[in-house]
Amino acid sequence: MTSQSLAAPASVQLQDFFKRQINYLRISVTDRCDFRCIYCMSEETRFLRRAQILSLEEIAWIAQAFVELGVKKIRITGGEPLMRNNILSLFEQLGRWSDLQELALTTNGSQLTRFAPALYAAGVQRLNISLDTLNAERFQSITRVGKLSKVLEGIAAAQQAGFSKIKLNAVILKQRNHDEVVDLLRFAIQEGLDISFIEEMPLGATDAHNRAQAYYPSEAILRDLQQHFSLSPSTENSGGPARYYRLPAHPNTRVGFISPHSHNFCDTCNRVRLTAEGRLLLCLGQEHSVDLRQLVRTYPGDKVRLQQAIIASMRLKPKGHEFDVRRPAVILRQMNMTGG
Repeated sequence: MTSQSLAAPASVQLQDFFKRQINYLRISVTDRCDFRCIYCMSEETRFLRRAQILSLEEIAWIAQAFVELGVKKIRITGGEPLMRNNILSLFEQLGRWSDLQELALTTNGSQLTRFAPALYAAGVQRLNISLDTLNAERFQSITRVGKLSKVLEGIAAAQQAGFSKIKLNAVILKQRNHDEVVDLLRFAIQEGLDISFIEEMPLGATDAHNRAQAYYPSEAILRDLQQHFSLSPSTENSGGPARYYRLPAHPNTRVGFISPHSHNFCDTCNRVRLTAEGRLLLCLGQEHSVDLRQLVRTYPGDKVRLQQAIIASMRLKPKGHEFDVRRPAVILRQMNMTGG
């Protein structure tokens, strides 16, 4: 695999109105998924038509513009990104860029038995794998259609392929899976993996549960874990919003907490999101966005115009989100539309 420098102009960097450096781009390559997780989408979700989503070539073109403007980390998300046709070609292209310091993937793990070796060969360095429960019946209830065994086999396949940076992501809901946080951490320790516990993001309407009643704060999870483990706060940062703890007795596992409600992380936000339909979202919890799909299709090949639009969009990035589980969702787009 050859490395390709994009020769980024040293003087150009992305900075928002609040002086935050933007060096992390999350790209959703599809809104489709083979699961129907209750906190991510409604059971009867209608997916975008093919013409509505960016082509892989358009995604690569936009990603290249960002890397030339100083972005150092790209994470590919969905939906389930490995459901996208010919997705490996995108990973192979991004993996050749020497100016990109980290290429990562968030996945539900169901397709990793098929894709893990090729992803590793393409240059993907970090995997985040969703795993909310170790109970097969609960897993099917939370995902509506998923099978736990496929995800566990996918995790094993990723380890066998050579991935050393694997993190489990567990969205914790009261009365759904909050009683499993200790078991989930024990599994992560057993497998030598990191794990992050996530408070539910109130995006889109849900009829599967009452978000206020299901809310289980990070502090409660930490208290549950401390009854069984010794945890020490860490200053480590993986480039995202997680706050990490170390386990002195288990040095191969870090415990992260992503707490959009109880520990707002907006003051250090370094990321923007490109949705599958080409909207550049400046904040997960706000609707500030720029339509890059229209721009790249109206002015194909005009990188100067594209980069000018990206630079100008930084002025729209708000100070932060205003998540409140006690109120109806003010962001109507579902999580599968956003890309995490």
